[in-house]
Amino acid sequence: MRPLHGIDVERMRSFADAVFAIAITLLALEMSVPDGLNSRELGHALKEALPAVAGYALSFLVVGALWLSHHRLFGMVKVLDSSLLYLDMVLLGIVAALPFPTRLLSAYHSSALATSIYAVTISLAACLLAAMSVLLRRQPDLRKDGVPRELVTHSMLLSGTVAAVFATSVPVTLISPDLAEYWWILAVPVRRWLSRRFQPVPAAP
Repeated sequence: MRPLHGIDVERMRSFADAVFAIAITLLALEMSVPDGLNSRELGHALKEALPAVAGYALSFLVVGALWLSHHRLFGMVKVLDSSLLYLDMVLLGIVAALPFPTRLLSAYHSSALATSIYAVTISLAACLLAAMSVLLRRQPDLRKDGVPRELVTHSMLLSGTVAAVFATSVPVTLISPDLAEYWWILAVPVRRWLSRRFQPVPAAP
């Protein structure tokens, strides 16, 4: 099968790596303090900057996890079709825009709306990864030789878990935005449980 629009898998992975790197760089630019402050003013400015630092740390972990999932998924892809290509482009568009909901979360930490926007953004990104895994699962011709169906299923379950955790945190924001943020931590133990429970069969050498 010829590469769609002349774009092969490695070119798409390189483009995705650049988008993820730029998104992380933009997140870091949100952390700043004014110049020319004395010691007392600097201490106050650093305290004011803590939400931005916390937002950066959270989104760095999230973007890093999305990148790892993307890297793992495209390591199983042999060739792109139109659906896979366009789903990936939408995913990268969301990743590139992530600094905006991160800024909202940092500036309006106790706002249910800001927390919900952030949660929906991450849930959509994870849903797109899960959807691409579904495509690979249903269309073996898109997968590299030797990649078992179970390995793709494992990737789908992990991405689906993140999507579900962030999506279900949205109604929790109506009770407490802070509680919704703690809710996101559930993604870590659930993913670990899934990794142990549904251990994929390694690909043939």
